[in-house]
Amino acid sequence: MGKPTGFKEIPRELPKDRSPRERIRDWDEFHERLPEEKLRSQGARCMDCGIPFCHTGTLLAGMAEGCPVNNLIPEWNDLVYKGLWREALDRLHKTNNFPEFTGRVCPAPCEGSCVLGINEPPVTIKNIECAIIDRGFEEGWVTPQIPGVRTGKKVAVVGSGPAGLAAAAQLNRAGHAVTVFERADRAGGLLMYGIPNPKLDKKIVQRRVDLMAKEGVKFVTNTEVGRNYPAEKLLKEFDAAVLCGGATKPRDLPIEGRNLKGVHFAMEFLHANTKNLLDNKKNGAGISASGKNVVVIGGGDTGTDCVGTAMRHGCKSLIQLEILPRPPLERAADNPWPQWPKVYRLDYGQEEAKALFGDDPRQYLVTAKKFVGDENGNVRHIQIVNIEWQKDDKGRFIPKEVPGTEKLLPADLVLLAMGFLGPEETVLKGLGVERDERSNARAEYGKYATNVKGVFAAGDMRRGQSLIVWAINEGRGAARAVDEYLMGESDLPS
Repeated sequence: MGKPTGFKEIPRELPKDRSPRERIRDWDEFHERLPEEKLRSQGARCMDCGIPFCHTGTLLAGMAEGCPVNNLIPEWNDLVYKGLWREALDRLHKTNNFPEFTGRVCPAPCEGSCVLGINEPPVTIKNIECAIIDRGFEEGWVTPQIPGVRTGKKVAVVGSGPAGLAAAAQLNRAGHAVTVFERADRAGGLLMYGIPNPKLDKKIVQRRVDLMAKEGVKFVTNTEVGRNYPAEKLLKEFDAAVLCGGATKPRDLPIEGRNLKGVHFAMEFLHANTKNLLDNKKNGAGISASGKNVVVIGGGDTGTDCVGTAMRHGCKSLIQLEILPRPPLERAADNPWPQWPKVYRLDYGQEEAKALFGDDPRQYLVTAKKFVGDENGNVRHIQIVNIEWQKDDKGRFIPKEVPGTEKLLPADLVLLAMGFLGPEETVLKGLGVERDERSNARAEYGKYATNVKGVFAAGDMRRGQSLIVWAINEGRGAARAVDEYLMGESDLPS
C-alpha cells in the first residue's frame, strides 16, 4: 500500500469515451485512455484491505463476487502506483491469460465487491488491468512463451472462445501438443464474432491467437467436430479432448409471425456484421439495420450489442424491450455489498441511442405478443403488451399481461436477444457425452471430466451462459485436470 491515504484524497476517475454521435460513425473502439500519471493515482486508491473481496471469485446469490480468476488486484494496483509496470504485468499474467479481453469486456465483479465501494466509488480495477496489458504489448514485454520440453501427448480443444483459448494456452504451457478446432473461419469464438468491434477490436483477438500459434498451438478453422470432422476421429487421434463449444443455442420467441422475414436471432446479426467488417470493411452484406425501424427484444449485453450495431448501420428508429422492471438507481436492500450491484446503467448502445433519438431506448415490463407482416411476408409491426410479475401457486414470480395495454410498434427488423438455452448438441451427441438437467455437458466443477474417458468440458458448454472471466477460469481449471489425467500430476495452477 504505497499511499495509505490515497483512497481518502483521490476521487475515482475513468477515461472518457468518445462522444456517442462521433463513435457511431465508425467501428473503432470507443474507450479513451487515462495518462500514466492518472493511472498511477487511481492505483493509489487501493486500500490494501485486511480482507480484500475483489479477488475472491466466489458465487453469492447466483452472481460472481470478486474476480473468478483470482486476479492479484491489490498487488498490481500498488505496482502501478509505484510505476513498476513490468512487475505489474507479471502479477497479472499469473492468474489471467487474457487481460486484454477481460480489461475491455468483463463487467468487473471485482469492482462490485471492492471494500471501498461500501461507502465510496470503488477502486478503478478494470481500466488499470487493461492499461497494464496494453502497455505490455506496446513495450514488447509480451512474447511467445515456448515450452522447453514436449510431453508427446496430444490434446484437442473444441471451440476457440475464452474457455478454449485458456485451456489451450495452459496445456501448451505444460508441454502438450494442442490442436484447437473452430467451426468459424477465424479463431476466437465469442471474442471474434459475438462481441462487436467497438467493444473489442478484432486485431486484439487476432494478436493473441497469433501469439499462441507462435507458442506452438495449432488452430484448425472451418472445422466442426461432429459435422465435417467425425467425433470418433477425435478420440482416436488425441490422448484427451476438452469441449469448450459454448452455450450457443439461442432462446426463441415462438409467437405469431415468428417466421416473417426480418426476425432474426441476435447472433445471426452480430456474427454477419463482424464477418462483413473483417472481410471488406463495408456495410451491406449480411443483415442490415440501415434505414429500418429496429426492435431489440432482450435487455442484456447481447441486446446492447445489437443496439450499438444497429446505430452504426444508421437505423431509422430503435426500441429495446425488457420484460423485467427498471433497476433502481442505488443498491436495493436485498442486493447488499459484496454482491454485484443490480442498478440502472446506461450502457454504450443505449447511450448512443439516447444521444441520437433523445431517450433511453429501453421499455421495461413489456413483452411481445405477435409480429405483423406485409403482403410479401416481411415483418412491419410488433404488438407488445405491458406485464406485471405475480406469484403463482408455488410462490414463483411469473409475468402476467396487463389487460388493455396492447400497443403496435413499427418494426422492419426484429432482433431476438433473450439469452441462450445451452450448448448445441452436435459434438456432445457425437461423443456420447451425458448432459445435465439444463442440457449442458455433465462434468463436475473443479474436475471437468465427462462420462467419456479422456473427454473434459469447460466454460459455457459445461456451466451455461456466463461471463468471459468464468470461461477463462474454467479453461485453466480444465487444463490442469487434463494435465493430471495425462501425466499423473500437474504443476499448472487451478
